[in-house]
Amino acid sequence: MLRIAVPNKGSLSGPAAEMLHEAGYQQRRESKELRIVDPENEVEFFYLRPRDIAIYVSSGRLDIGITGRDLLIDSGANAEEILPLGFARSTFRFASKPGTAGGVEDLAGMTVATSYEGIVAKHLADLGIDASVVHLDGAVETAIELGVAEVIADVVETGTSLRNAGLEVFGEPIMKSEAVVIRRTGVNAEENAESKVQQFLRRLQGVLVARTYVMMDYDCRVEQLENAVALTPGLESPTVSPLHNEGWVAVRAMVPAKEAQRIMDDLYDLGARAILTTAIHACRL
Repeated sequence: MLRIAVPNKGSLSGPAAEMLHEAGYQQRRESKELRIVDPENEVEFFYLRPRDIAIYVSSGRLDIGITGRDLLIDSGANAEEILPLGFARSTFRFASKPGTAGGVEDLAGMTVATSYEGIVAKHLADLGIDASVVHLDGAVETAIELGVAEVIADVVETGTSLRNAGLEVFGEPIMKSEAVVIRRTGVNAEENAESKVQQFLRRLQGVLVARTYVMMDYDCRVEQLENAVALTPGLESPTVSPLHNEGWVAVRAMVPAKEAQRIMDDLYDLGARAILTTAIHACRL
């Protein structure tokens, strides 16, 4: 069986379980379950702390795992990202009291407090900045007020908590993170295991496509077909079928969900009618 690590709690857990369910895999019914077997799909899921997943995967005990890019890099584990999943997005930034630093080059000789020591230390080393990094497990904003550090490095979403602490971000983002599928670096999987890994990835990619696109159907006159198809080119090309009424055709194509309303407006202006969209629940490209 394919052995897969899944986050057991936190912001990664719920969306990961939802995506796996959409991909056709069984998921645990109670949060106390640490392991379940999906015999129909020949998969075994292990529910682990998100911070530990990269370590388990790099050890070879588990074939692949779902974790955050930030947690993968911070762990320093011998594992690599093989598929971004598009949820649990976050941005890491430096922050300090106004006037402390204008850019990362000003951090030389300073102390940086963070919950992600591995990421920050590597980032500073890559830039050739000689600064100290202090690891804290949480509430890093207070590190400056208590004199533990001059600068913090943390996840920034709206920046409200930083502003409330009298801090401001500076410099370019340290990194942008999201949920990813990982596997051990340089793994030489058996042929059967590798085919299962690829099948797993195809299923997740199908979910990502299904979430990104909708199916659009509409009727239009033949003389407007080329203009209509330019708006809905589909992935390869749209399906076009003649209608019973002469001079009309039915068109079907996948379109980006976020652009669907605009495309419907443009098609209507061209004279298309009976325009509708439907959700895509599964897909293989």
